Amino acid sequence: MENLDPLELAAELRVTIGTLVRRLRVGDELPQNQAAVLGWLVREGPHTTAELAERQRVRHQSMARTVALLTEAGLVEPQRHATDGRKVLHAATAEGTAALHAQRSRREGDLAAAIADRLTPAEQHRLRDGIALLGRLG
Repeated sequence: MENLDPLELAAELRVTIGTLVRRLRVGDELPQNQAAVLGWLVREGPHTTAELAERQRVRHQSMARTVALLTEAGLVEPQRHATDGRKVLHAATAEGTAALHAQRSRREGDLAAAIADRLTPAEQHRLRDGIALLGRLG
């Protein structure tokens, strides 16, 4: 078995995953930055704007705008902080959670259709094995 250059393999993997992700995002209703924030709120619960900005590695002003857009759309709602009355937490609404899950389901459906249409059963098994390997990289 030949030795592969890990750097070349990493570059090919980055390009391939990037292309796949961009194709899956084509039908998204939520912009990526809003979906990412909503994802944090659904997974981890309410956060302040500062905490969200830190998580997403963006400036506070940028996050404040993203949170405002999500709030205007009814996907996020402000809540009082339990111990610090000066802080405002932002939480996903039921509508926000449903929108996030719908977007993820659509992406998974598109990916499942591509897998079924473009890969043979043997290739699908190889893909499953590849997913396990990718999981070990993270």
